[in-house]
Amino acid sequence: MNEELDLSVRQAVYDGLITAGRALPLGEIARRLDMPEATVRASLRRLADAHMLVLQPSSGEVLMANPFSAVPTAFAVSSQGRTWWGNCIWDGLGILAMVAADGDVATACPDCGEAMTLSVRSGMTFGGPGLAHFAVPARSWWEDVVFT
Repeated sequence: MNEELDLSVRQAVYDGLITAGRALPLGEIARRLDMPEATVRASLRRLADAHMLVLQPSSGEVLMANPFSAVPTAFAVSSQGRTWWGNCIWDGLGILAMVAADGDVATACPDCGEAMTLSVRSGMTFGGPGLAHFAVPARSWWEDVVFT
């Protein structure tokens, strides 16, 4: 029973992020799924415990549903008149792959602050010279996934 419920809640989270460009509040997820808020809250907790998403520590609302961020970041992703936030450059590209669309990831060089844009057109990336650097090995990302 929990697997079907959790899948429905997870789908509602992603539907909100993709179509509305924002994380739906817990109460809105509950209304859309016609479920009690406590049931949705428990499901979100299970999904977070399984590393399927990240919750705001104080409110329990969605903070990250990879590759999406529910809050503005340094990686603004735009496509087809919509804007989303990626948690990193990798996630920015992941958003474009997830929505299966051409688009741009706007960011800035963390060293000098120079604006940078990475574009995806027909599955190919285009942009100026640059280097994606991951300071933390992938095996350690979930130790502090918000920082990484």
